[in-house]
Amino acid sequence: MFRILITLMLATALSGCLAKMTGDHYGRHEARVPQQVTYGTVEELRLVTIEGTKSRIGPIIGAIIGGRAFEDVGDGTGGEVMEVVGAVAGGVAGAAVEEGVTRRQGVEITVMLRDGDEIAVVQEIDPKTDFRIGDPVRVLFLDGYARITPKDS
Repeated sequence: MFRILITLMLATALSGCLAKMTGDHYGRHEARVPQQVTYGTVEELRLVTIEGTKSRIGPIIGAIIGGRAFEDVGDGTGGEVMEVVGAVAGGVAGAAVEEGVTRRQGVEITVMLRDGDEIAVVQEIDPKTDFRIGDPVRVLFLDGYARITPKDS
C-alpha cells in the first residue's frame, strides 16, 4: 500500500516538472530571440528514448514520504533506524520514479540540408506531426540547439 501511495505522490509532484521537447514547444527564454532558419529533406527516421530527468526533487520527495511511512515502525532507537531506512529506500524509489515519469519517446530525424550538409536532431515525438522520409522540413537553429518542423506548403 505504501509503495502505491509513494508512486502516486511522486508522479503527481513530478508532473509539474515535465517540459516538452517537440518541434513546436518553446521555453520562455526562446521567445522573441532570432533563429537561423534553413530548409531540407528528411532522409532517415529512427525511434529513440529520451532519458528522464535526474534532479534532486524525486529523491527528496521519496525520502520524506519513505521516512514518514516508517516513522511509526518500532520503538526508541529501532524506530529511528526504521525511519532512516524508510527515508533511504524512499529516496532511491523517488529517483527511479522521477526518471521513469519524465522519460519520453523521441525520434532521431536525419535531414539533408539544401547546402548539402546532413544533420540529425533528436526531439520528442509529437502526435500532431507525422514526419516521413522525403518530407520537406524547416530546421531552426538557436544557441547550439536545433528543432525540426514540417515546411508549410
